[in-house]
Formats: sequence, C-alpha cells, structure tokens
Amino acid sequence: MNFTPDEWRTPFGNGGSPWDGRFYVEMAQTLERACFDYIMIEDKLMVPQAFGGTTELSLRNAMMVPKHDPVPLAVAMGMATSRLGVVATMSTLGYPPFLLARLCSTIDSLTGGRFGWNIVTSAEDLAAQNFGIDKLPSRETRYEMADEYLEIVKKLFASWDRDAVVLDREAGIYADHTKVRPIDHVGKYYKVRGPLNTVPSPQHRPVFVQAGGSPRGRDFAALHADSIISVANGRESMKEFREDIRRRAAKAGRNPDDVKVLFCITPSLGETDEDARQRQDRMVSEPHFITDILASISAITEIDFAKFDLDAPLPERLVTNGEQGSLDKFQEWGSGKTLRQLVIGGAGGVVSSVELIGTPDRVAEQMAEVMDYVGGDGFLITTPVLRVSRRYLVEIADGLVPALQRRGLTRTAYTHATLRDNLLEF
Repeated sequence: MNFTPDEWRTPFGNGGSPWDGRFYVEMAQTLERACFDYIMIEDKLMVPQAFGGTTELSLRNAMMVPKHDPVPLAVAMGMATSRLGVVATMSTLGYPPFLLARLCSTIDSLTGGRFGWNIVTSAEDLAAQNFGIDKLPSRETRYEMADEYLEIVKKLFASWDRDAVVLDREAGIYADHTKVRPIDHVGKYYKVRGPLNTVPSPQHRPVFVQAGGSPRGRDFAALHADSIISVANGRESMKEFREDIRRRAAKAGRNPDDVKVLFCITPSLGETDEDARQRQDRMVSEPHFITDILASISAITEIDFAKFDLDAPLPERLVTNGEQGSLDKFQEWGSGKTLRQLVIGGAGGVVSSVELIGTPDRVAEQMAEVMDYVGGDGFLITTPVLRVSRRYLVEIADGLVPALQRRGLTRTAYTHATLRDNLLEF
C-alpha cells in the first residue's frame, strides 16, 4: 500500500482525504483480523514528471503523488494493532545509516517486535536531486553502497548485547558498559562510530524486506533479506525466481528456508466467476486506467511512455538506471504485444505475477495450485493502480482469506509475538 489518496474516484473511497491516517490504521486492523503476516507501506521521494515531461498527469490523477511519509504511519498502525507486522519503506538515499538504525530500533520497541524495513536505494534522478545529487550512481554502484550500508546497520544493531540492560537497582546499574561498544566503521562510502544509543529492541534488528529483480539485486536480497517481494510473469517465472533466490541464499551461507519469497498478485473477486471477469473488464476499460498505469511505470523507470504509440509494440527493448526488473516485467520484450495490450493484459503489468480472477473459492484454489507448483512461500496482495478501497479490503479479508483458511493455507490465529517468528511459521 501507499500513504496516498485511496480509490478517491469511486463511491467506495474516502473522497481523497486520508491524511489523518485513520483509514490506513483501520486497514491494518482489518488485515490483522485476517491474520496477515505484515502490511508494507511503499514510498517514493519525488513528484514524478517522466510521463509527458510534466507533473500534470501525476498530480491531476493523484498517481504516485501526493505521498506522505510512511514511517509515522507505520508507528500509528503498529500502536493500533498487536500481532500484525508493519513494514515501512526507507531509502538508503534519504537516511544516514545511524539515523535509520536508531529509527528502526525505536519503532521495533514501540511495536513489540513487529517492525520491518523495506530496503530501497531509490531509482530516480528526481529523488536524488532532492538530496543534493544531480544524478544517481549506476545500479551496480548503488548496490555496492547498499551492501556497505547494510553492513553498518547490522553492526549498529549488534553494538548492544541482548543482555546489556541489567537494571540492577541494588547496585545502581542500568546497563553494563562492557556490553555496549562502538563499531568504528570506516569504509569506501560511509564512516560511522557508533554504538547506537537505543536499547536492543525485541527483534534486536527489524525484519529486512527487499525487492531485487536483476542478478545483482537478487544477490543483495539473498544475502540480506528475510522476505523478498517479486513480480513475475506467470508460474514458470515464479518458480525460477524462487529457486534462484534459494540457490543464492545457500551460496551466501544462509538457510534458504529463512528467506521468504512473496509474489505480488492483484486478485479480482466476484460473486461468480463471470461477475469477477466483468468487474476486471470494467476496471481496465475505465478512462484513466491506461494513463494511470503508464504514469506509474514512467515514474519508477524514468522512461516517458507517453511518447509511444498505444496500439503498436514498443520499438526496442527498453533499459533504465531505475527499476529494471519492473520494466522487464512490464514490457514483455519479444511478445509482440502492443503497449495497450501490455497494460490491459497484465491488469497493470507491474503488480500481478499471475492472473487470479473468480469467486473467493476459485481464486483460493488457483492460489493453492500456483504455490504448489512454485514451492512456496506466499503472496503479497496489492492493487492494479496502487490505491485501495474499503470494498477491496472487505473482499480480501472476509471473502478470500476465509476461503484460504478453509483449505489450511493460511493461519486462523497468530501463534507468535514478533514479525520474524510469524514469517518463519509457514
């Protein structure tokens, strides 16, 4: 989800005024009632202007902007729930390592061990320019910097031993100073003394979430992430991605079972299969649908899709210094599809790994079949245009989830207190 206007054009929206956060807090409570592992708040650090070379469409249609800071919202969600994990996107571009580690530690304590960090490096020059950088480094350099960044924050989380706080009233000792130490990191890109000035949080470090699609991104995710978010092109692509991640995790010395790969899906539900199909068809035929999707893919790739003919195939395989994995998923190079077909056929192109359309029971059956073939680990449910309505939430929480629970495919109650433990349950 995004801290943006909800589905404000429809009768089921809030009218575009969700900024007090209440709608999203209620969303978290709904997902907790349905026993989800976590809710993730996506983020970007700029006002897009790639589509058509102007900010007009993004602002007029509220696509990718306005977008408020996910961190305060994550705290609000975490304080209003007791078991649901809350994952906030924070960019290594926008936070010095010490500040981010301190913030994560604080939120993990506030939420009783249910916080996660979605690790991004930011992929847009417009975002970089908000931090005094004219142009982003290459993707390879960004990952090299991110590897060092993760090395630092891990050292910072470990700068307090788990038992450093002794709280010995008789001896007058709060913390044992021998169990708190500087990290004295001096690297190629960063220099950090440490230690953290926060006590160890319930998880000691937050859950790390990441979405790396390129070979370098897969290495990074397999080395660091507890949960990996991916968008694939069908079940074969899903299976290949998960098996590749597991191989890379094992090569990095990790237990592959500790790395949970979740594939993005956008279920279209209805009272009957035909009703679900008709609702899907109505959605993709709405006047703003195609431009909304193209504006969003333009924003994350910094490629102007307004310059291409909607009813012709893309003239060449497109490359970007931005989100190449999302771009490759969208363009389906070699398929011969027109740009319009790429948008409509993929129900948004960048957010659905496999088509899931039908009644809750039918979609639950499809999800089981796909996951049996892929081998695990689960799905991350999103929406085609990155906005959500109360109606969609109810359909998922009170329609799809019970159908999955009846098949024993998802929990009916939480058995653990921390996000990491809940992730490892399945």
